[in-house]
Parts: sequence; structure tokens; C-alpha cells
Amino acid sequence: MKQALTRLAPLFLAAPLAACAGGSADYPSLAIRDAERVEGTFEPAPATEAPAPPVAPSADLLQRLSQLETEAASAHQAFTQAVPGARRTIEAARGAGVETNSWAAAQVALADLDSHRSRTAIALGDLDLIFADATLAFELREPISAARSEVVDMITQEDAILAELRRVR
Repeated sequence: MKQALTRLAPLFLAAPLAACAGGSADYPSLAIRDAERVEGTFEPAPATEAPAPPVAPSADLLQRLSQLETEAASAHQAFTQAVPGARRTIEAARGAGVETNSWAAAQVALADLDSHRSRTAIALGDLDLIFADATLAFELREPISAARSEVVDMITQEDAILAELRRVR
């Protein structure tokens, strides 16, 4: 019985393939039909009036921008103050193995700098959200963009320092 099944197995496996070998006359053409053809032209809508100018930012928004810039500047200052000590710690660990205390201290120093950078990045994230909201509300974005640009410059400086310190290892 088993031998008969093993001999017939290829026939059973080939049977579904025979069903796929049908003629092409059974299928509709994929050519474009008359109903699918596009004809005619579009007329642009008449211009009714000029778009309204963007709304000036509110006093609350300007205060929030100032607060976020201050938070970012504070985090950037803390980062800048921590760099010399971190640089010394990382230089002392140059060439040290992973199992040494100096290597661990260097990792902690880098993590401390990353923490300060993260505080700066949080302010940038908030500014990005405010910028998106202002865009959707058609509000003036220049003050937001200026504050955001300052914070991006801070983060760019911090990223350059972190990249330099990570290369020392």
C-alpha cells in the first residue's frame, strides 16, 4: 500500500498544475476600454480673493518660545560646563580595557553629556510641535523658526563634541 502511494504521489502533486494550464481566451483583455478613456479639459476655479495673511503669534506663544529657548540654553550651558571634565576622564581611559574602572568612568561621562544633550533635544521637539501646529493654523512661523534655529545650532555643536569624544576611544 505504501509503495503504491509513493508511486502515485507525483501524479497527485502534478494534478493542481494541470488546472493552471488553461487557454488565454478565457480571460478578459487588459487593454483600456472606451469607458476608461479620459476626454475633455478641466477649467481652473476662478480666483475669488487673495489668501488671508498669517495670524500673528499670541503673547502666550511668544512666552512659551522664550521659555523653551531658556530651557535649551540652560541645558546647553550644562553640557558645555561638563565637557572639560568628561574630556579628561575619556582621555584617561584611552586604551583601557572594558573591564577597567577608567573605561566605566568614561562611559558615565559620555552618558552624562548625552543626558544634557537630551534636555536640549526635548526643547527642540517642543518647538517642532509648535511649528507644526502653527503651520496647520496658518499662523506666522518666523518667530518659531528663529527659536528653533537657535536650538538646532546648540544641538549641532553638542553632536560635534560627542562625535569627537567618541572617536577618542
